[in-house]
Amino acid sequence: MKAIFKFRQCLSARVLPLFCKSSSTMSSVPENDEVEGVVCKASELADNSMKEFPLGEDGGKVLVVKQHGEIFAVGSKCTHYGAPLANGALGEGRVRCPWHGACFNIKSGDIEDFPGLDSLPCYKVEVTSDGDVKVKGKKSDLTVSKRAKQLTCRDPVNSQAIVIIGGGAAGASCVETIRQEGFTGRVVLISKEPHLPYDRPKLSKMLDVDVKKIYLRSEDFYLNNGIEILKGVEATNIDTKGKVVTLSNGESVKYSSVFIASGSRPRTMKVPGSDLNNIFTIRVPEDAKAIFSQLTPKSNVVVVGSSFIGMEAAAFCVGKVNSVVVLGRSSDPFKETLGENVGSRIRHLFENTKGVIMEMNVQVTEFGGKDGKVSSVKLNDGRTLDADVVIVGIGAIFNSEFLSQSEVETTGNGAVQTNEYLQTNVENVYAGGDIAHAPVFAIGNKKAAIGHWQIAHYHGHVAAKNMVGKKTSLRTVPFFWTMLFGMSVRYAGYGGGFDKVEVVHEDILKFVAYYLQKDEVVAIATLGKDPIAAKFAELLYEGKKLTTSDIKDNAWVTAAKA
Repeated sequence: MKAIFKFRQCLSARVLPLFCKSSSTMSSVPENDEVEGVVCKASELADNSMKEFPLGEDGGKVLVVKQHGEIFAVGSKCTHYGAPLANGALGEGRVRCPWHGACFNIKSGDIEDFPGLDSLPCYKVEVTSDGDVKVKGKKSDLTVSKRAKQLTCRDPVNSQAIVIIGGGAAGASCVETIRQEGFTGRVVLISKEPHLPYDRPKLSKMLDVDVKKIYLRSEDFYLNNGIEILKGVEATNIDTKGKVVTLSNGESVKYSSVFIASGSRPRTMKVPGSDLNNIFTIRVPEDAKAIFSQLTPKSNVVVVGSSFIGMEAAAFCVGKVNSVVVLGRSSDPFKETLGENVGSRIRHLFENTKGVIMEMNVQVTEFGGKDGKVSSVKLNDGRTLDADVVIVGIGAIFNSEFLSQSEVETTGNGAVQTNEYLQTNVENVYAGGDIAHAPVFAIGNKKAAIGHWQIAHYHGHVAAKNMVGKKTSLRTVPFFWTMLFGMSVRYAGYGGGFDKVEVVHEDILKFVAYYLQKDEVVAIATLGKDPIAAKFAELLYEGKKLTTSDIKDNAWVTAAKA
């Protein structure tokens, strides 16, 4: 019988200009870097399924996917934090990470949704007449299990300039996508911090983190790809008629297009004693470092705020200090975002298993001090708590004051209005990340400002495509997470204004919570139930819905794709 071949190659090759300094060329693979082997029989793979297989003798693995009768092979680990993709959710033409929702094309390995910046390596697949699935690729790809997409570099002849305001996830994703999509003009990223873009969510989870170890890219990466990073300066004004951004150092930058991703800053306390030392917020590495420097085994730590930042910081401090007290205005932590039922379970984790004192339904009225440092926290019920370190996590304020003299339209609280392409009301001015009041595909394109890492990455990607003329509308499902004592709460969808929460659980700390608006499930939260959040996100992405009749005993999960 004649051999049958099903062959797929990486679709993400880019042609680099001769002057580009990037070393990521599509040169031939050295013979000693090749690996090839039979990983399975085609009959072992059901249609619309995926499975991880070893390849080579060095412990490398590939993810083999069969969909619509065709077989593909890509890297087996998510390029964000290394989650095994075989445990994720298989959608139409893509696989979604079970941990944080990043999505990768099964044919090319290209990243299509976020977080993360890198794509998966992809491998050549051959199905022989005997039904063997042979996979061939680079040993180095198996070792690293990630691939940076090819970037086009700066052409000095091109006088166009794209300016990005903000050095967070949206800005970092934007500058890379601009170069990936072939733009050869000037690319300038303005960051008020003295750092390269870094993995900000780690700050509240790891107060002792070294910022240089969480940089998303190296200095050389930006230099070699013609991306200018202006550190330690911020935008003070945008002249949308003259197309000029004025900077805090007195300089200015002209633009052809500008992307506003200036993010937000922590809301501070406004009660007596708020200016005492050792009262901290967490936004930048210097904040985390300052807090960590004050923690001792004798410290009494008080955390004001019982949502993501506060609870993550409290979890970090446990076991390192004398006491940890969390103050919340509601009856349970996360009540406003995750609901009372879920919040009570997390409260149980903190109080009953970790010894954190949860003081709920209270407000701070005053901070007491000694020698210029905080020493106590007074509550509205008259009690006073000892405090050597106070960490405040009570929300954020949009960094949009610099737009006050511009024509860019903002909401009453300072978020920037955009359409489904992240365009503002002003031509060639775009906005994304925390600050964007933008349509959310998962809720029928109703607008919301969502301050989370995944959304920021995605916004930067979409804005970049639109700025270089490749019209792309927003189509993502919000995917959030928090890590508490080694346990991860995953959240997919958008439940703003949910009517009720239905919790299906096996244990107090192992559950799926469904957020309902009338009869429709608009979001879910899970703990210890991966990859249900990823499956739900993919279901929404494909335009499907769940109702109350689908969720009894999580029955819909078995009907979803593997």
